[in-house]
Amino acid sequence: MAHESLPGSRIRVWYRPMRARDTNEGHRASTPLELLFDLCFVVAVGQAAAQLHHALSEGHIGHGVLSFAMVFFAIWWGWLNFSWFASAFDTDDVPYRLATLVQIAGGLTVAAGVDKAFEGDFTIVVIGYVLMRLAAVAQWIRAARQSPELRTTAYRYAAGVTFCQILWIARLALPETAGFVGFFVILVLELAVPVMAEARDTTPWHSHHIAERYGLFTLIVLGETVLSATNAVKEGIAEGEHTGDLVSLAAAGLVLVFSMWWLYFDQPGHARLERGNSRWTSLSWGYGHYLIFGSAAAVGAGLELAVDFDSGKAHVGGIATALAVTIPVAVFMLSVWLLHIGPTNECRPIAIGFPAAAVLVLAASFGPAPIHVTAVLAAVLVAVTVIATHGEREPG
Repeated sequence: MAHESLPGSRIRVWYRPMRARDTNEGHRASTPLELLFDLCFVVAVGQAAAQLHHALSEGHIGHGVLSFAMVFFAIWWGWLNFSWFASAFDTDDVPYRLATLVQIAGGLTVAAGVDKAFEGDFTIVVIGYVLMRLAAVAQWIRAARQSPELRTTAYRYAAGVTFCQILWIARLALPETAGFVGFFVILVLELAVPVMAEARDTTPWHSHHIAERYGLFTLIVLGETVLSATNAVKEGIAEGEHTGDLVSLAAAGLVLVFSMWWLYFDQPGHARLERGNSRWTSLSWGYGHYLIFGSAAAVGAGLELAVDFDSGKAHVGGIATALAVTIPVAVFMLSVWLLHIGPTNECRPIAIGFPAAAVLVLAASFGPAPIHVTAVLAAVLVAVTVIATHGEREPG
């Protein structure tokens, strides 16, 4: 009997019908394939942050920030769409794994094209992005065929994503100014695809799974920030000068990253998603993380710039260097406040504390030791959060 059941078991391993997953499924956690996806995509995040640091250090502030925002969209949007699709339809069979590996290859191609993109040539980034997104189209077509109740939604996704990829390829032929405008037009269309696709029937997603996926990517981006800052401090100390300043800066940067981690994970993300329980809540929460991920990555570039400034290598002044850290930290605080805390949170100290701390962080840019003051302010906000919520029961 055992031998007779073996062939059927093998078929179920390599292929499973792509049905909508149960949103109340217990013990839903990220799969090893999803973790590999994250690790490969953070390579692109690291490349984007490194190029941002280089542009800021050379004094090309506007160009660097804009290029970073554009490249980071390609990384973030590919990751976001994969994560939400996986939450709804992950079969973890051979066809699904192969399609996902193609998406990872596309993400790594994007990473390989980051340097050229900062020089104005987005060809390699577009090739990687289109490869990644067309692999997602294949997944949507499979979902449409095997999940009849969501067929219309899945085909809308497939059609919308395909249309946008045609536009990205066509954009490469446009002159510089028209191509720049075209980028943001297509970006808006990309963002509109999920809104239009799910206008009638929404795809299922698991709140705990989605919150974990976003949390894991936040962790990896923060880890990349620590790595970037550590390498910069290491290079500065190796030169044998400004050692005291660099050690002090490293300590402040570490406190800052620890505080950012604490602030993000203090409130469970799934509670916010379940409390809203609407399409608008999921869209705003999912889209809003562009600011959290992007600002966390930019902090690393800012800390590297601060090392350059203390080492006498930066081509920008002290205020510009400070703003390279304080602006992304303030954006991170405000984004966490809006997405995890909420302006109307019944715990008033933290509802008020986050925006107040963000304002003070920006003000610190114009005072002495701005990065050290920013680290202290972030740590104080953590302390306020802990004290204000002491003894409260965890929601959810």
